[in-house]
This record gives sequence, C-alpha cells and structure tokens, in this order.
Amino acid sequence: MAETSAPEVVHAEPNETGLYEIESLCMNCRDNGVTRILPIKIPFFREILLESFSCDHCGWKNNTVKSAGQIQEKGTKYTFKLDKEADFQRQVVRSDNGVFRLEDIDLEMPPAPGQFTNIEGLISKIKTDLEYDQPARKEASPDLYHALEAILEKIRNMLEGKAFPFTVSLDDISGNSFIEPSPEDKGSKYIRHDYLRTNAQNAQLGLLADEDVEDSAGGGMEGVDIVDDQVYELHAECPACSKPCTVNMKKTNIPHFKEVIIMATVCDHCGYRTSDVKTGGAIPEKGKRITLEIRTVEDMSRDILKSESCVLKSHDLGLEVQPGTLGGRFTTVEGLLTQVRDQLHGQIFDVEDEGLAPGDSMSSETKSRWDAFFSKLDKAIKAEFPYSITLEDPLANSFVQKNVDSGEDPQIKSEEYERTEEEMEDLGLNDMKTEGYEEDSSA
Repeated sequence: MAETSAPEVVHAEPNETGLYEIESLCMNCRDNGVTRILPIKIPFFREILLESFSCDHCGWKNNTVKSAGQIQEKGTKYTFKLDKEADFQRQVVRSDNGVFRLEDIDLEMPPAPGQFTNIEGLISKIKTDLEYDQPARKEASPDLYHALEAILEKIRNMLEGKAFPFTVSLDDISGNSFIEPSPEDKGSKYIRHDYLRTNAQNAQLGLLADEDVEDSAGGGMEGVDIVDDQVYELHAECPACSKPCTVNMKKTNIPHFKEVIIMATVCDHCGYRTSDVKTGGAIPEKGKRITLEIRTVEDMSRDILKSESCVLKSHDLGLEVQPGTLGGRFTTVEGLLTQVRDQLHGQIFDVEDEGLAPGDSMSSETKSRWDAFFSKLDKAIKAEFPYSITLEDPLANSFVQKNVDSGEDPQIKSEEYERTEEEMEDLGLNDMKTEGYEEDSSA
C-alpha cells in the first residue's frame, strides 16, 4: 500500500467511479493525508488495486499497485521479445515481488512498490534512475560514470527503436505480475512459464516461517523397486501453501513409445491439485516433430503425451503453446485442447462484472479477435471441421496414439529435425559434456 498507517475510512462507500478514500498518515511530515484506492480489472489478467497517496500539508505523493487477489499457486515468469514500436505499449502489472530484466544487457530492476504501466514506462524508469546521480558520479567516480553511460546509451537506443529485437522478462514468485499477450504472438515472442516455488521463496512471501525453511533434498524412494502401474504415495510439501501434502506417483508403459512416470499432487489444506508427466531416457541426437490430422470426432479420443519440453502448434487454429505453460500432460487430444482453452480463457474476463470498475478494459477490436479465436477453438474441440496439430519436441519425448493396428497411420506425420541453437541453450545441452569428463573430475 502507499505510505500509510492506521487508516481511517473517509468514504466507506465508493463514489460513482468506484473510488475509495482513506485517511492515512504521511510518512514524510507525519500529518494526515489521503489514500485513494481504485479496484480495476486488467484484460487477460485479474483484479488489481490502484493506490494514490497525497498530502496537502507537505505535497508528498506516492502511487502504487497491489494485487486484489491472493498469492497464486505458482510463480510466473514472462519473457517478451520486442521487435516493433507497438510492443512498447504492452500493459505491464509489476507487483512488489516482480523482477523486471533487460535480458540483452543483463540489467534488472529489483523488487519495488508495484506498478501498473507499460514496457516503455518500465524501461524509461530504469533510464531515469540511472541518470539521476550521473552528474555526481562524473566528478566522484569517472570510471563508474563512463561504464553507466555505455549502458544508458544502449537503453536510449532501445527506447528510440534502434535496438530491435531485444528481450525483456518479468519474474514474480507470487504469480501476481503480468505482461499483456496478443493473439498475434507467435514463436518465442511471448513466453509464459509457471513454476513451483521453493520453501525459501514461500518463506519470503510469508507462507512459511523462516525456521521451517528446509528445501526438500529428494529422497523418499531410495531403495524402492518401482513396479509398473502400482501407485506410490510420497510425502511432500504443497508448493502453494507449504503444508504437508501427498504426491501420488505411478510408472506406466505407453505402447509403442516408452515408460513414463505420472505424478499427481493433492493438498487437503488449500485444495491445490496438479498432475504432471515425466519422461526419461537418453537425449536423442535430434528433436521430433509429430503432426496429427484431425478429421472426425473419434480422433479427439486419441491418447497424446505432451512433454515439458514440447511446443504445441496449430496453424489452422492460430494456436501456439510454449513449453512451461502447461507442463507435461498425458491425456487425450480433446483433453489437451480443453486444458489449453481453459487456461487461456481464465486470463480473459468479463469487463462488466459487478463490484469492480471496468477500468482499462480491452478494445472492441481486441475483444472480437479473442472471441473469434475461442469460438474456433471450441468448434475444433468438437471436431466440427478438419485441422491439424503439431507437437514439436526438441527432446523427442512426445507421442500421439496411432489409429491403426499395424503400419503407418496416414493421419500422423513424424519427422526428425535439427535442434536450433536457442533450443540447445534453453535445454542446457551446450554446457553438457558427455565425453572426457572423467579427466576433468580427476584433475
């Protein structure tokens, strides 16, 4: 919240614009000021509280943004590649746990009071903060001054559109930060990655007492001979609330493919549920691309395995799901597309919801594009027209069930491909040494 203490409500009910006013203590002059709070909804995201504090006595002002909801079950990292001027206008919600980075110059804005702005605003703030003490540095520390001037020149080039393309990221362990998506985002331009928090991160958010912080060091299955199709229960800590929960694990064999481990987590305390699929084995020399032609509703019942490293694409549907968004899934074609739809749809909201001001709602043009996208996806889930989906997996750990007893399925096209440098880097394969490591360890 803005700089406040022991607030006293001035207007218990919001005015016609949904604005609340709270009498608050000014941290500058210790006199009374006013904090104005406006709840709004952000397209593709969730509710936030815009807070503005002002003091008529000393002129002190402060603006912040807070999440109106709870801490999310997982942390979230957004990676966004800017390649045109319009990308600067993407909306950004940065909570007070969010870390914004300019990846190309390895520069980050550490956690600070939350902001509701756009990418241009965040980059401009970094530039302003660095420029503030430059005159003093020029006299006191010329070397530091010149080093920062080189960085500032790169940031100025970014803001002037002279450094395209470049990449920014926003990482938030609370899951309450956000970069606005677009239906036109393709490839690695926009990536959202949800991840499980560590115990230390849960303690940082106040979900776990500091004295209880002990990151699990694996274990629990040492010396156990895992039998196919037998369910094993593992005692673990819930990644959402850090209380004890149960992870059910089962190893199963997918015919004509390989063995996989299916894991399901259930927390009786907070209701957190998730399922995941882990694949193993040696890393193949090439990736694999599998394309399935959907022709009838029976095709929606085919088993499908999308590994953690797999990209799900469909040119016919205008759909692309990057690794880390859904994690590993072993389900049916219908189940997978339904999960994709539900997750995307969960980020879109009805701006006419009661109790919250519409705020910065999406434009009618953007809304019509999303409506058309979801309408087409709903029809695809019902197999109302023919289309294709592609699983592109650099680790070749994904699979689509055949619909024939023997031979090749005419509706499935499978091909190997050379991994890109970006995929090699993301998977850590460039740093992996498989030969001669014995000499290095004995040196």
